[in-house]
Amino acid sequence: MAANFMRVLFGKRAKELQAEDGSRQAYETMIARGGEGRDALTAREAGFLAERDSFYIATVTDDGWPYVQHRGGPKGFLKPLGPDRLGFADFGGNRQFVSAANIDDVGRVSLFVMDYPGRKRLKIIGEARWETASPDHPLWDALVDPSYKADPQRFFVIDVVGFDWNCPQHITPRLTAEEWEQRAGQG
Repeated sequence: MAANFMRVLFGKRAKELQAEDGSRQAYETMIARGGEGRDALTAREAGFLAERDSFYIATVTDDGWPYVQHRGGPKGFLKPLGPDRLGFADFGGNRQFVSAANIDDVGRVSLFVMDYPGRKRLKIIGEARWETASPDHPLWDALVDPSYKADPQRFFVIDVVGFDWNCPQHITPRLTAEEWEQRAGQG
């Protein structure tokens, strides 16, 4: 069970609101059953990530403002590098460098990984760093898909602190053009 996610993110006020709502005891039980330490990614999370071609990453500016950025790449580009570590190749974009700067300053991130057709979402929190990508970098072979059309500029590495699967309620199924064609061909 991924208890550390709840342990870290359920602050004092969240606990008060949970108590008022009647859900606090259930969460306490889940946290107690989950054990101590960081949440370890399992085959379930690895399989889910292998099918995703995008995610959202949230960072925080040095003066406390939240920032969310979309990241995309080939399927499976957000890769497990161990039971509590993820990495991805980052490609050129608008050259604002807000996420990179925020990671330099604060280092904490939250990832929101969606499967719209399957109505699933995986939330991940962690501590991140980035390094300039180059073919001689030790992560090149692990993170670069040579068939992808863009060249990586940076490698992001995230030490996972916790993760949580969310319920499917209110997720509107959305399909990519490829998914739409696959489903149309099955009917």
